[in-house]
Amino acid sequence: MRKPKEYTSLFRSMSGEWKWLLRYVSRYRKEIFLYVVIGLLGIGMGLGSTVASKYLIDAVVSHSNETIAVTAAMVIGLAVSQILISAGTSRISSVVGTRINNEIRSNIYEHIVLSRWEDINKYHSGDLINRLEGDANTVSNSIISFIPNVFTRFAQFFGCLIIVLYYDPTMVFFALMSAPFLFFSSRFSAKMMRKFNLQSRDMNGKIISFGEESMQNLQTIKAFDLTRRYTNNFRVLLESYRKMRLDYDKFSIIMSICMSIIGLVVSYSCYGWGVYRLWQGAISYGTMTLFLQLSGQLTTSFSALVSLVPGAISIATAAGRVMAVTKLPCENDIDKEKAEAMLKTASEKGVTVSAKNVTYTYDGGDRAVLNDVNFSAAPGETIAFVGPSGEGKTTLLRLILGLVEPDSGEMEMETDGEIIEVSDSTRRFCSYVPQGSAVFSGTVADNLRIVNPDATEEEIIDALKIADAWSFVEELPMGINTFIGERGVNFSEGQIQRISIARAVLRKAQVLVMDEATSALDAKTENKVLKNLMLSDPKRTCIITTHRPSMLQYCNRVYRIGENGSLEIDS
Repeated sequence: MRKPKEYTSLFRSMSGEWKWLLRYVSRYRKEIFLYVVIGLLGIGMGLGSTVASKYLIDAVVSHSNETIAVTAAMVIGLAVSQILISAGTSRISSVVGTRINNEIRSNIYEHIVLSRWEDINKYHSGDLINRLEGDANTVSNSIISFIPNVFTRFAQFFGCLIIVLYYDPTMVFFALMSAPFLFFSSRFSAKMMRKFNLQSRDMNGKIISFGEESMQNLQTIKAFDLTRRYTNNFRVLLESYRKMRLDYDKFSIIMSICMSIIGLVVSYSCYGWGVYRLWQGAISYGTMTLFLQLSGQLTTSFSALVSLVPGAISIATAAGRVMAVTKLPCENDIDKEKAEAMLKTASEKGVTVSAKNVTYTYDGGDRAVLNDVNFSAAPGETIAFVGPSGEGKTTLLRLILGLVEPDSGEMEMETDGEIIEVSDSTRRFCSYVPQGSAVFSGTVADNLRIVNPDATEEEIIDALKIADAWSFVEELPMGINTFIGERGVNFSEGQIQRISIARAVLRKAQVLVMDEATSALDAKTENKVLKNLMLSDPKRTCIITTHRPSMLQYCNRVYRIGENGSLEIDS
């Protein structure tokens, strides 16, 4: 009973993935319809050319000059039409296909970026890139080729079948001798193909993830003299992928040999039957040629229909992986109107951030990271969260930024008596300086303008001065137009931190959230930066995490996180 259950589960899973895919691609039904119409027209031309060839040969054999001229013109006309249709289809495929591919990849990227932080964070970035590129391409190709091919291949099969039935019904029996084998082998082959597709895509994701992480941490790998170990580990991954491919290739070769042998039996049976009928005088030479062409087309088209199975499995697998991402809950900016209405008042009055009895547990966590937490930070105030690493400081900042939602309690922002619950909508009030090298490839100006695209050069320089970054940016070969490499590779960590602080300043937000933002700065530079930040906007609310006691002298209150996730004012 186990195998039937496995097959039932397999086909139920694939059915669900195809239902989702068809709903997803319904927006492209006009393009699909166009492809189908063009494909059917091409099939009609091809079958017409085959039938016309029959009459041309008969005309040649009977020396009917008038008929020869007409049928030859017809054959040539149909052949030229097929060439033109093929060229037109190729062009339309390029124009429409690239648009659809871009739209689908854009849609998937949008879902990834808009998904709730905690949900999307469960996926490795390499796996997400694999879904965005490989799986998205498979899904888009299904729209521009696979789905229309289902209709055209069925049309070709039944077109050939009808013509053969018209001239000699017995020929159909020989042409379809392979049908029983193909039908009964399809269930087993479907299971193997499904298994291979899942393994292949998962392994590709692991290879991409490994490569991405090693490239990002190349300096660390070299510093610890781990280059040989990493190259060997990469070879191990590639070897695992190679073995998996070879195992499937063995299966494919065996299936191919069986299909080829059956194909030979079918072809020679059709050929022998045609010769026998010709010898009997029951058919003409033209009909014999027609039989040979159509029997081959009939067998080929039936095999083509069967070959849709691995394509359908591959597409279903890709669709399932895309579906898993696109079905994640998305941030909806539900309080957009209220937040935007509060922005003007907030810029004049400032923003108070508060937590009331907030408890939070990460998905899959066995205990609360934060437990019944309360704090408040008013305009003009600077508060700090301190405590051991891993005890919840960064989690508090994620709650403030609306990246995660509390299990219970309330996170609020208030300006001039108007209160709004913290969510993705309230990020409009916030600037953020994260830990690490949080810069992007591009110029210094590009990195700052990410948060304020309309910023003038003067505003950029002012922000750099507040962050004490202008002193070194001014000395760069191209100033603010100097290129920053991936992850700031051509800048020191301290310089990157100051550029990150300048970016936060340029946003001109009312709440500044800083996560160990001065850890790479010396005491003198740190002191200067913090003083500049406070003087630049007296109404700004600053919330920081730090391990450095020197920063606490600038704070109005310091909150210490306890081992049980509690929060108390540090004495």
